Amino acid sequence: MSLEQVVEAHGVRLRPFRAEDIADVVDGCADPLTQRFISGLPSPYTETDARWWIDAGAPAAWAGGGAAYAIADPATDRLLGTVGLSNPVPTRGQAEIGYWVRAEARGRGVAAAATRALSEHAFAAGTARLELLTDAENGPSQRVALAAGFRYEGSRRSAGCNRNTGRHDLLAWVRLAGDPPGPVARLLPDLPDGVLTDQVVALRRLAPGDAELMYRLHSRPEVVANQAPPVPPTREAIERRCRLAESGWLTGDIARLLITDVASGEPAGSCGLSYTDVASGEASVGYALLPDWRGRGYATRAIRLLAGWAFGPAGMARLTAGTVPDNTASHRVLERVGFEREALQRGRLPGLAGTRLDDLTFALLPTDLR
Repeated sequence: MSLEQVVEAHGVRLRPFRAEDIADVVDGCADPLTQRFISGLPSPYTETDARWWIDAGAPAAWAGGGAAYAIADPATDRLLGTVGLSNPVPTRGQAEIGYWVRAEARGRGVAAAATRALSEHAFAAGTARLELLTDAENGPSQRVALAAGFRYEGSRRSAGCNRNTGRHDLLAWVRLAGDPPGPVARLLPDLPDGVLTDQVVALRRLAPGDAELMYRLHSRPEVVANQAPPVPPTREAIERRCRLAESGWLTGDIARLLITDVASGEPAGSCGLSYTDVASGEASVGYALLPDWRGRGYATRAIRLLAGWAFGPAGMARLTAGTVPDNTASHRVLERVGFEREALQRGRLPGLAGTRLDDLTFALLPTDLR
């Protein structure tokens, strides 16, 4: 693989690092977000570290068969970040691509543009496969991967290491030489303007700040009793669920949403949707409300909104909902939306102490939605 020293494409310039980049390298690498998600950076990051990178680190990347480019503004040539190739496997025509962008350049598509530019240049030089590894909590980086044409491939167990949290899984995003340039179509598209609403209730994506509410809701005995197995979640599990909500959406695993009251802005509960069979376009829904908001039709409104989005922008063909047979309140919610009882699957779900629970399944087609 023979790469050019300067690449200009997609509105960015990729060039070698220079001594005058030292201050901007410090600015980028000392940034808390960069420090959080890029392992191995010195902390605190100093001018000495930046000088070492420019004089030795970046040249070593090139000498090892990879690449280390400065991302520069074509108009001013000022450094905006870096993008590079590492861990090359010549026999497989494979390399790993990575980047960081200074805080002042974020939100402008710089990382995605640089990733696209270097990917296309690497493919033209003979690379067959590029991997982009992201922290599961780094939603912005996952959006960069999707925008640059990388598809979610799976989880690399314990592939990352952070000085604060130790070893952790990384998500693998892959682009092949023959893949289209992006953006990649997602199984779970973003909500329009970030919200679904009928002006009485509103649904938005779950966020890290919702952890306390979610723990309070999903620890309630009546909520626990209607899940399988009926075991209350730990606070740590709920906090992680909220931190990973954006990632679950971007990878297509699950859409987790908070239900709020439009008039007051108060949270009323939560709901979610996940694919059960991508090939057939089938997904499953679930929901729970806090006691003060029950009996007002809020669950019905929320599931109706979620189903409309699922059949519309998400392009799903069929929704299911599994309930324990004696949860009549949940059955009424589903029937008001248009779900029909479809099957009683005996002993399908795990219970406590090795017992099994029956699963009463409801299903909804687009023509059924009321």
